[in-house]
Amino acid sequence: MVNNEKVEEIFLTLEEKFEKTVNVMSGEFAAIRAGRANPHVLDKVQVEAYGMMTPLQQLGNVSVSDARCLVISPWDKSLLKAVEKAILASNVGITPTNDGSVIRLVFPELTEERRKDLVKQVRKMGEESKVAVRNIRREAMEAIKKMKTGKELSEDEAKNCEQDVEDSTAKAIAEVDKVVAAKEKELLTV
Repeated sequence: MVNNEKVEEIFLTLEEKFEKTVNVMSGEFAAIRAGRANPHVLDKVQVEAYGMMTPLQQLGNVSVSDARCLVISPWDKSLLKAVEKAILASNVGITPTNDGSVIRLVFPELTEERRKDLVKQVRKMGEESKVAVRNIRREAMEAIKKMKTGKELSEDEAKNCEQDVEDSTAKAIAEVDKVVAAKEKELLTV
């Protein structure tokens, strides 16, 4: 790689954006339920409590009681109705059961058809992440071309930098594929 501060900055930004893209996709995958109880499906649930919207995790304990059941124990029992309402309003797809002291979420077994739908959704999200990775690559390539036309880089240096960008892009796309494959496997495992 060329020893140039601007080039180093381009590559640092490139790697950060690639990592962020994969992390965002992984976070979205955590919210996709696979028939097993997973507290992460509630990560985006916001409850109206004390006059403002608050993440569910900040209002009580969320624990896995068995392979297919989550138990939500709010610290303030007066929030049970609000928590129940928030879960129903979110697109978790599970109806909560309120027994007056805790809320239970029982995850039904996924049908084969639902598993296939979820796999399609995961693949679509993976494709969107790959598009984001390619857009990041395009930005880096444009920055390198600008440096080449501005005579900050020689022809050979620019070619080497472009090859390094391609290599980093290939690694990022391989990482996206790996994460997608792992989630598909999880979804298809009965």
